Amino acid sequence: MRAADAATDEAPAPPPPLVPGVARALSPLVRRIVAPNPGKMTGAGTNTYLVGIDEIAVIDPGPESDDHLDAVTGCGGDRIRWILCTHTHPDHSPGAAALKAATGAEVLAFGNRDGLKVDKRIGQGHRVEATEFRLTAHHTPGHASNHLCFFLEEERMLFSGDHIMQGSTVVISPPDGDMAVYLESLAKVRQLRLRSIAPGHGHLVDDPKALIDWYVEHRLEREQQVLSALGAAGTAKIAGLVAEIYPDLDPELVPVAKRTVHAHLLKLAAEGKVTGKTATGNWSIA
Repeated sequence: MRAADAATDEAPAPPPPLVPGVARALSPLVRRIVAPNPGKMTGAGTNTYLVGIDEIAVIDPGPESDDHLDAVTGCGGDRIRWILCTHTHPDHSPGAAALKAATGAEVLAFGNRDGLKVDKRIGQGHRVEATEFRLTAHHTPGHASNHLCFFLEEERMLFSGDHIMQGSTVVISPPDGDMAVYLESLAKVRQLRLRSIAPGHGHLVDDPKALIDWYVEHRLEREQQVLSALGAAGTAKIAGLVAEIYPDLDPELVPVAKRTVHAHLLKLAAEGKVTGKTATGNWSIA
């Protein structure tokens, strides 16, 4: 085999590591800065994106952090015009207030909640028009009822917040999280002409429809596991189902798994396949 042929058989080089505080260009219009909040639920940290050159929109300012604020303002400076929050979970939006104070930028999100105060409430179809780009909001409830994704039309890049992540699945936590609605929102964004996904956690995704399809497949497989485990048990509590479905789960992640199983059960109950209601009560096949 020629050396050139051998080279083509090699796996693509992995992306550079996600290093907090370092601005990295992802495209002509987009830079990413990772917040210094790594963890089991946040991966390397929350991704903050700066979109634009002459006028800048910051997407997901992240947690309150002086170091992260300095990194974002150092990259965008007085060109930052808008601060967009995909949702109001504590790793995505608390940094908005300090960033607004430092730049005077306008805060846009689905609404006031969890300590976030917005200058403008936005929803499905809202557009941010800049000199170089257009961002369109898409309401994508499921992970959170106030979740928005933002579509950069010039590069067909979707800023997905926690709706879609790279390297892991998304937690659906009732009552604000809704599994049936989440699957509907996945189908909605799949209809967009996507070239890439810039997730709230992890690396840029360059095969977006394949990842969305895997997300749906994974959820439906987990749903079947829940049904099978419940059918075998006859009647069970969520804790017992989690122990059966996730036998080797890190104990720190058990509460997350309980919330996810509860979300699946609520979806199945709405479809008439199981009976039950609460996170602590009994469930059974209908």
